[in-house]
Amino acid sequence: MKFSKGICDGLPIGIGYFAVSFSFGIAASKFLNPCLVTLISMTNLTSAGQFAGIQIMQAAGTLVEMILATFFINLRYSLMAISLSQKVTPSFGTLQRIFLSMGITDEIYALAMSQKERISPTYYFGLTVLPYIGWSLGTLTGSVAGQILPTVLTNSLGVALYGMFIAIVVPKVKQHRPTLIAVAIAIAISLLFHYAPVLSNVTPGFVIIICAITASLFAAKFFPIEEKTE
Repeated sequence: MKFSKGICDGLPIGIGYFAVSFSFGIAASKFLNPCLVTLISMTNLTSAGQFAGIQIMQAAGTLVEMILATFFINLRYSLMAISLSQKVTPSFGTLQRIFLSMGITDEIYALAMSQKERISPTYYFGLTVLPYIGWSLGTLTGSVAGQILPTVLTNSLGVALYGMFIAIVVPKVKQHRPTLIAVAIAIAISLLFHYAPVLSNVTPGFVIIICAITASLFAAKFFPIEEKTE
C-alpha cells in the first residue's frame, strides 16, 4: 500500500479534525496562550482526553487528576493498537510501531482496519499525516481566533464543542440500549457531584474519572459484549 493512498484516505479525516480542534483552540485560549494550546494538540492528538485535560487545568486540578483522567479516557487506544498490530505487514518494525502509535485515533483506526490489504508503514504514515496537520493547525487557528474575536462570539463558538459531543453520543444512544444506560449513569453521577453539598467540593478531574469508570464498569458487568466465534 502506497503513501499517496494513505494521504488520499486521510484527507477527509484531516478536514474534520480541523473543525473539531478549532473549537478546542477556542476553549483553551481563554487561559492558555496559542503556543501552549497548539503544543498540547501536537503532542496528544486525542479529543476527549484534551478537553478533559483543559477542564482540569482551568479548575486548577492536580497533576494526579490529569494523569488518571487522561489515562482512563485514552485507555481504548491501547486496545486499538493491539488490534491494529495484527493487521500490519511484517515490515512494520518496532521503532515504526512506536513512532506511528501516536497517530491512532478512532477514525484512523477504523479506516485502517477497513482496508482489505495488510497495512504497510508507508500507507499508515500517509494516513496519519493530514489528520495530524489538521488537528494541530485547527488548534492553532482556533487559539489565535480566541485571542482576537469578541468574547460573545468565542463563547458561542465554544458551545459548538458540546454540540459536537452530543452529535457523537446521541446516534449511538438511540441504537444501543447499554450505551444509553451508561450515559444516563454518568450524567446522574455528574449531577450528584454538582448539586450534593457534601460532594460539590470534589475537583472536576476526579468527577470525570469517577463518572467514566463507574458507568464503564456497570456496562461491562451487566452488558458484556459477546465474543464472536469463527
